[in-house]
Amino acid sequence: MSLQMITVGHNIALIQPGFSLMNFDGQVFFFGQKGWPKRSCPTGVFHFDIKQNHLKLKPAIFSKDSCYLPPLRYPATCSYKGNTDSDKHQYIIHGGKTPNNELSDKIYIMSVAYKNNKKVTFRCTEKDLVGDVPEARYGHSIDVVYSRGKSMGVLFGGRSYMPSTQRTTEKWNSVADCLPHVFLVDFEFGCATSYILPELQDGLSFHVSIARNDTIYILGGHSLASNRRPANLYRVRVDLPLGTPAVNCTVLPGGISVSSAILTQTNNDEFVIVGGYQLENQKRMACSIVSLGDNTIEISEMETPDWTPDIKHSKIWFGSNMGNGTVFLGIPGDNKQAMSEAFYFYMLRCSEDDVSEEQKIVSNSQTSTEDPGDSTPFEDSEEFCFSAEATSFDGDDEFDTYNEDDEDDESVTGYWITCCPTCDVDINTWVPFYSTELNKPAMIYCSHGDGHWVHAQCMDLEERTLIHLSEGSNKYYCNEHVQIARALQTPKRSLPLQKPPMKSLHKKGSGKVLTPAKKSFLRRLFH
Repeated sequence: MSLQMITVGHNIALIQPGFSLMNFDGQVFFFGQKGWPKRSCPTGVFHFDIKQNHLKLKPAIFSKDSCYLPPLRYPATCSYKGNTDSDKHQYIIHGGKTPNNELSDKIYIMSVAYKNNKKVTFRCTEKDLVGDVPEARYGHSIDVVYSRGKSMGVLFGGRSYMPSTQRTTEKWNSVADCLPHVFLVDFEFGCATSYILPELQDGLSFHVSIARNDTIYILGGHSLASNRRPANLYRVRVDLPLGTPAVNCTVLPGGISVSSAILTQTNNDEFVIVGGYQLENQKRMACSIVSLGDNTIEISEMETPDWTPDIKHSKIWFGSNMGNGTVFLGIPGDNKQAMSEAFYFYMLRCSEDDVSEEQKIVSNSQTSTEDPGDSTPFEDSEEFCFSAEATSFDGDDEFDTYNEDDEDDESVTGYWITCCPTCDVDINTWVPFYSTELNKPAMIYCSHGDGHWVHAQCMDLEERTLIHLSEGSNKYYCNEHVQIARALQTPKRSLPLQKPPMKSLHKKGSGKVLTPAKKSFLRRLFH
């Protein structure tokens, strides 16, 4: 095992806990930035390019027939091997948190539309589910099993918000364990079926899952109800005959107590578990090797890498699996220094041998954890995620350049604000009001004073008016400032009164004769 420090470009501050990494034919892509995608890269998916220990995040492209893919943090992801060569590289994405702190219950399928030299164009489709649709959640796992020539998705665990009847203003974002049901999802027909297995008594999240053929192994995890990390080891087997699927669960000995660990595959039947937490405020520094047989699983400790002092002393760490037996790790920077970075990053190679594409498709680990910014740090009931946010994009090669300076300061122009005394947009209950809003309230800039943002909904603006004002350069004033703005308007300019030259009045011998009207005017002017 080798550990190398990774440097990141000038946008390092965007890399935060909560992301996922996907490996498409040896190329790694980043998904799940913190915050909504920028105009410079509306997809929010980036090529995760590491060369000579330097990381560059380059915006990815989606085909025109793709659906909108919101940035989801802490989702469940897994690779999916289709029936044809064109379906070879696919990833299933379910659940996760949006930047509005809402939970998603949607399933997205990401695949490669086409490749041109080094540039990859993705296609994203949303899959509608019927039947026992799993509730919105995060911190769960999804895997694909193969039996009798058929495939099926298996979803388990996670956390969700408390029922709306139990949520209060003070505890609106309180979460609870999802019921320990196992869901089978048919990706072809979009059918979901829930199964209750007596062996699974407690809800779990941030566990590790490994899929092999028709079997899934579930290791570790954290239970909010008991506030424990039991040494779980479950074997869930799925049989897919022509009729009703059969699902059974077996409790196995030899599990490990860990949550938020990262799983990476080193060869056909071997995996390595890295990182995670074993107790409150205590990282799990050991690494475990998992060996799978036809009907067996063995877990044993392996030689740990030479952890740096920064890694040893940090209270939290996060990361994700890059594929090919490689793990991307991050730890908080030293905030005692004025110019310290937000996070430091490392790349851990668990195996020097290359892993084939067929090997990479088999496994999946649930590596998402709780965002330390959304909870009290180091509580045992909260986990920490493996994320990164799109940052260092250079304009070389054939990739477009991302320029963060083009964006507004979200700390000032955030969408979740109280824009006026009568503002009724609620961050917790907001739903799209206009078709142009997509995933956040439509807003417009009031030009009074230093300017401020207001919700179009609160200002009673019609959608066509909003679009008209957004496209033009006219100033707009909100209901509160429109009267003030009118009072400050500059009066229309009037032509100045023309005065006759003084010399012409006293010049002798000019021969000019003043009329009585001009004499009267001059008297009023000078007297």
